[in-house]
Amino acid sequence: MTNDKRRLIEGIIFLIAYGLTIPAANWFIGHVGTVCPPNGPCLIPVAPGLMAPSGVVMIGIALVLRDLVQRRLGAGFSAAAVVAGAMLSALVAPPALVVASAIAFLISELADLAVYTPLARRRLVAAVVASSLVGLVVDSIIFLWLAFGSLDFLLGQVVGKAWMVLLSVPFVMVLRRRDERLGLAPA
Repeated sequence: MTNDKRRLIEGIIFLIAYGLTIPAANWFIGHVGTVCPPNGPCLIPVAPGLMAPSGVVMIGIALVLRDLVQRRLGAGFSAAAVVAGAMLSALVAPPALVVASAIAFLISELADLAVYTPLARRRLVAAVVASSLVGLVVDSIIFLWLAFGSLDFLLGQVVGKAWMVLLSVPFVMVLRRRDERLGLAPA
C-alpha cells in the first residue's frame, strides 16, 4: 500500500471516529452516568469527590482524534466533521445540547488549530497534548455555559477530558514512530 493511500484510509477512519464522538458525547450526557439528576446531565466520577457530565469521556477522545484528522486530511475535514457530528447529534440529543456542543466544538477547533498546527511537524505528541489541553478548556467553558448556564462542572470537565487525552498519548506515540519509520508525512 502506498503512503498516500495509507494516509487517506487512516484519515477517513479518524474522521469517522471523530464525527461519531460528538453525537456519542451528547447521548452519554442524557443516558450514561453513575448519577442522572432530573433535568440535568448524567454525571460520572473523574477523580475522588469530583464529578463531570459523562460526555467528557467521548470529548477527551475527540480532541485527540481532531488532531489526527488534521494530520492525515487537513483542518477543513476536522471542521466538516464537527458539522456532521452536530447533525447526527440532533438525532440523539435535545436541540439546546446540540447547539451548545457544535458551537463549543467549532470555537475550540480554532484554539486547537492555533496550538497544534505550528507544533505538529516537529513534535507530534507535544502538539496533540498542548492543543488538546487548550481545546478542552475552551470547549468546557463554552459548552457548560451554553448548555447549562453554569460553570459548576468546569473542573470535572477539564479533569475528565484530560484523563482521556493522557490515555491516548501512547497511541499517538506509536503512530508517530510508525509514521517516521514509513516516511509517512502529515497532510
